[in-house]
Amino acid sequence: MHWHGVRQYHSPGSDGVNGITECPLAPGQSRTYTFQVTQFGSSWYHAHFSSQYGDGVIGPIVFDGPASANYDEDLGPYILNEWYYQTAFQINSIASVNLASGGPPPNADNMLINGTNKNANGGGSYNQVKIQSGKKYRLRLINMSVDNYIRVSLDNHPLQVMTTDFIPVKPFSVESLLLGIGQRYDVVVNANQTAGNYWFRANVATDCLSGNNFYGRAIWSYTSVTPGTPTSTANTQDSICLEPSQAAPYWVQPVPSGSFASSIDTLDISLTQAQVVPNGDAIIVWAINTSSINVAWDHPTIQYVMEGNTSYPTQFNVVPTVNEGAWNYVVVQMLPNNPPVPHPFHLHGHDFFLLGQGTGTFAAVSASLNFATPPRRDTATVPGGGWLAIAFSSNNPGTWLMHCHIAWHVSEGLGVQFLEAPSQITLPDQTQFESQCSAWNSYYETAYWKKDDSGI
Repeated sequence: MHWHGVRQYHSPGSDGVNGITECPLAPGQSRTYTFQVTQFGSSWYHAHFSSQYGDGVIGPIVFDGPASANYDEDLGPYILNEWYYQTAFQINSIASVNLASGGPPPNADNMLINGTNKNANGGGSYNQVKIQSGKKYRLRLINMSVDNYIRVSLDNHPLQVMTTDFIPVKPFSVESLLLGIGQRYDVVVNANQTAGNYWFRANVATDCLSGNNFYGRAIWSYTSVTPGTPTSTANTQDSICLEPSQAAPYWVQPVPSGSFASSIDTLDISLTQAQVVPNGDAIIVWAINTSSINVAWDHPTIQYVMEGNTSYPTQFNVVPTVNEGAWNYVVVQMLPNNPPVPHPFHLHGHDFFLLGQGTGTFAAVSASLNFATPPRRDTATVPGGGWLAIAFSSNNPGTWLMHCHIAWHVSEGLGVQFLEAPSQITLPDQTQFESQCSAWNSYYETAYWKKDDSGI
């Protein structure tokens, strides 16, 4: 079980990524994850076992702490995700077949807001929220989708953004807000409009090439009126598949730029062919630097560290970080002649400084980069056909996955793992680690379903 965005400072063994930080949990097993909370804000937990979380192995996380904007009441997490009428594993298989022929994954069938919505035939029910005139409400927006970028808005009510992922920002207001998969925004809603019923809208972001056959709606009602079907009109909707440019960190941390151009790690995204299943056919998969990540459930990366074994298989996509205390500069580049779909990239073990994003091919001499006041977060978009430039300091030894958070894409190999200061990693309890792996290996010998993708 992965704790999305949680830094796991000195506890990489609790990051919850099978094949990297642990063996999978076998049926009937249980595990207690222990880590120190060093952040505050909103996030979520989810399975990291292929596309399993798409079938509902998810939930919200709230770490209480200070806020950069005032509010009266905390409405708690507001979970957004698409829904498929087939299982996530079925959709994953179809997406893989479609990729081989140059096609997109299947559209989702519906959009859920806090687990509910009406469907295209009128069945189901809307999520309903009551607000009181004159009060301000904190809402914790979390996109727990497997595929869909989602754009949200509340009719007639701007959303005042005060956090991006776990990072407090200087408050700013928007009419609509785009959430990539894995991203979170804490917003404040001011109940200062004419008392009535208003639509909260969660629409698939087609400008991000996401597909859904329906849309999400919830009803927000003032307490002084009878709840009913709203007749409100939608706010102006943005149509740019990027994070809001006005997000500025509340606590500014400049990033050194002197060694940037000479220290860049370039991670090129493309399609390639790889043999994913032993003795199987080579299939079309996503790759970074022509290598599609493929982990070993029975021999996780951190076990190599525990054994002092530095012979990491090529398909583990291990990338060493720079020395502790120094800065890692990473440019994720979509290569030409590949499907121009945006990729929401998520880094484990760190948040990162978002230096810039752009279209076309990255060039250090001409790219518009922000070293003085860069936004921070743990998930950001690689534009379709473009690039994403980030920086993070080597200050948390561990084995840290970075991957596209579209579940089909990481299943198809779109990820790397940063190996940071292996000699300084706080290793997991060996007895517990070996017991979990032993139970998994015993189960897997006779398991009906075998590993048929990257494993993560």
